[in-house]
Amino acid sequence: MADTVREIERKYEADDDTRLPDLAGIDRVAAVAEAGTEDLDAVYYDTADQRLAVAGITLRRRTGGRDAGWHLKLPVAPGVRDELRAPLSETPPPELTALVRSRVLDGELVAVVRLRTRRTVRVLKDAAGTPLAEVAEDAVRAWPAAGAVDAGTAGAGRPGARWREIEVELVGDGGAGLLDEVGRALTAAGVRPASAASKLARALAETGQSRDGAAPHTAGPDKRPIHGSGKAAAKAKARGKGAAKHGKKGPTAGDVVLRYAREQVRVIIELDPAVRRDLPDAVHRMRVATRRLRSAFRSYTKVLDRAATQSIGVELKWLAAELGVERDREVLTERLREGLAELPGTLRLGPVDARLRIWSERRRVGARDRLLDVLDGPRYLALLKILHAFLEEPPLRRAAGRPAPEVAAGAVLKDYRRLARRTEAALAAPSGRERDEALHGARKAAKRTRYAAEAARPALGRPAKKFAKRTKRVQQLLGDHQDSVVARGALRELATQAQRAGEGGFTFGLLYGREEALAADRERALPDVWRKASRRKHRAALRP
Repeated sequence: MADTVREIERKYEADDDTRLPDLAGIDRVAAVAEAGTEDLDAVYYDTADQRLAVAGITLRRRTGGRDAGWHLKLPVAPGVRDELRAPLSETPPPELTALVRSRVLDGELVAVVRLRTRRTVRVLKDAAGTPLAEVAEDAVRAWPAAGAVDAGTAGAGRPGARWREIEVELVGDGGAGLLDEVGRALTAAGVRPASAASKLARALAETGQSRDGAAPHTAGPDKRPIHGSGKAAAKAKARGKGAAKHGKKGPTAGDVVLRYAREQVRVIIELDPAVRRDLPDAVHRMRVATRRLRSAFRSYTKVLDRAATQSIGVELKWLAAELGVERDREVLTERLREGLAELPGTLRLGPVDARLRIWSERRRVGARDRLLDVLDGPRYLALLKILHAFLEEPPLRRAAGRPAPEVAAGAVLKDYRRLARRTEAALAAPSGRERDEALHGARKAAKRTRYAAEAARPALGRPAKKFAKRTKRVQQLLGDHQDSVVARGALRELATQAQRAGEGGFTFGLLYGREEALAADRERALPDVWRKASRRKHRAALRP
């Protein structure tokens, strides 16, 4: 995997005759040290329709300076990016292109802009001589990459551009307070906050190459548009005008459902590189997004044509299952470890910790490689294309133009009735495997009802929020019951392995009994939790 550097910085621009102030004495800055001047030459890569620029992502090949090589910058938050670096090569390295696959799909990455920068660096240090931040003063020259032979000349018939940029980047533990102080000193000297979030964004704009949606990007990662959603946005606007024309106020059902669906697609696409990088909780969050989107397809069939979304739902279910292989192992292993830790030493007979570790490791080996193979495979790429196409041309039905509250309430209550039937059936089922399976089915119905209510919040407001919260309690109780069912199966397997190895299975049997008692406790608690969640007044509050 490529080296990663967290980049926390502020960008400014200045006229050629603007002099930078002496920054010594602000905050904890005791001295400003000259770090020299370097000449940088960078070529930026993107698709022809600038999908990376739209997303606020930059991919460049840079020579000169201390960090020559390939650099991929992924937004984390406003002013914060992760820069992933790879050694110089003639073509974009696979370890970086894989991280933008969810954006690029199978589009070709081509050179779009070339920048030459003369950079003068000053280091802000504290009284102990520890670096706090770097101030880079850049004289930038940019032009279209195609056909350019020298800086400032026209490339492919387009003029070059020049500007002066100042970057202030944390290199120690200075924190946002230091950046604020430096920013105030710079602006007092006539320096302005940058009009674009990156050199690439400004270069595209000033060389006449910016595409629709690829204007200078200043929002955080949660605000970036998803490639291919322009037509859907235009249609949503047209539906809103049509509803207003017929005396309907507020958003339509299509507006609300598409907003929710678009958010889930955004999460899937944006978490792709985080999953590949094995960042904390990335797999879980991506899996939840796939489930939420699939649930929306099934709950809001009056808005989205089920004949068109059913095949997408099948692929989302497949992806969720692949994402769940390693996640489920981690959750189950942690549950069993916690159970062992709660037992007194006198009841921990034999090498139970080692046995659990071996059991878990056998399931872990290959899981990571398998997931990466899935993300690099043709089926996943096809799913990404389908999701982009879905946003481009959502399969809306006639009810999409109706007022959102009445359609949303109907969808939530329909899912609630399904949950009620399954819960009542589970409560009436005989104990044992039949009840376990019935409770598992009720748990899935509770999750779907909760997601439907979450999607309906923009239309129904607080009643939907409260309804989702109450349904979540039912889901969590049933989820804990199902986790106990799965844990008992694992403990039975561990006990069998221990006995075959001559270690004895007493401790695992003891944990099995505790899980059995926990499941029985959850079953006893269900009637009361369900009664509170299913009160008529809660359902009545959803009615518009």
